[in-house]
Amino acid sequence: MKYAFIRDHQQLFSVLAMCRVLKINRSGFYAWLKTPLSNRAIEDHRLLKRINAFYIASGGTYGSPWIHRDLREAGETCSVHRVAKIMRLNRLKAQIGYKRRYIKGGKPSRIADNVLERDFKPTAPNTAWVSDITYIRTYEGFLYLATVIDLFSRRVVGWSMDKNMNKHLVIQALLMAVYQRRPKQSVLVHSDQGSQYGSADYLSFMKEHNLKPSMSRRGNCHDNAVAESFFATLKKRVTRRKIYSTREDAKTEIFNFIEMFYNPKKRHSHTGGVSPAKFEEAYFLKQQTV
Repeated sequence: MKYAFIRDHQQLFSVLAMCRVLKINRSGFYAWLKTPLSNRAIEDHRLLKRINAFYIASGGTYGSPWIHRDLREAGETCSVHRVAKIMRLNRLKAQIGYKRRYIKGGKPSRIADNVLERDFKPTAPNTAWVSDITYIRTYEGFLYLATVIDLFSRRVVGWSMDKNMNKHLVIQALLMAVYQRRPKQSVLVHSDQGSQYGSADYLSFMKEHNLKPSMSRRGNCHDNAVAESFFATLKKRVTRRKIYSTREDAKTEIFNFIEMFYNPKKRHSHTGGVSPAKFEEAYFLKQQTV
């Protein structure tokens, strides 16, 4: 009877009669009419609005643990189990899984050994970077994206987009990384064996800026897992099942993803649940106090 909808006076009198039979206090019944939901249900409804906002902001990529952290930072005191239950009841599920589609990049160029050897946890910035290329569909043709990621913080420190997947694409991404980071020591730069990373111009740029090459073993994507993970996040949040009208439209959305969400806001388990930018800020602050 609690969730019945009382349409007219006759039905109301019937309900009141039932209350007498069941010895239910009439004042309690009228109070129930004013607030038919329990306090907990009302609070869950309020939390759902905030959960949904954080879920949308993450592009549907956050599950209950990361949503719970966002809520805690926003001043909420609910438990992660409560967040998980609300999300489950409202079918808010993190997007997981991404099947990589390999793109042919010309003849492999193995000009370096796998020096990195899956050591994805350097203890300082500008120690080891990883680079890779992916593509985005548009009605004008493919748009290619090359990125450079600092393994220390998982920050995208360099990126480049173009309609051509050539040596200039990866050199421009690396140039941006060098310009932004200005490393004072040699940096290991890991990539796959794509022909772009074996070109004479690319290797000349590496040598000129004191960068040391490292390459994945042929056909082993796990050797460059961090770059693969970034592209998986990009496709889940931004480009999944989408074809952009123009390359410029795609560029705008990818720029916003990298600079407005991923670097300053995206939480990582590697960084203790904070964004790359916040992780680096904490590191440099600690260095100043030492």
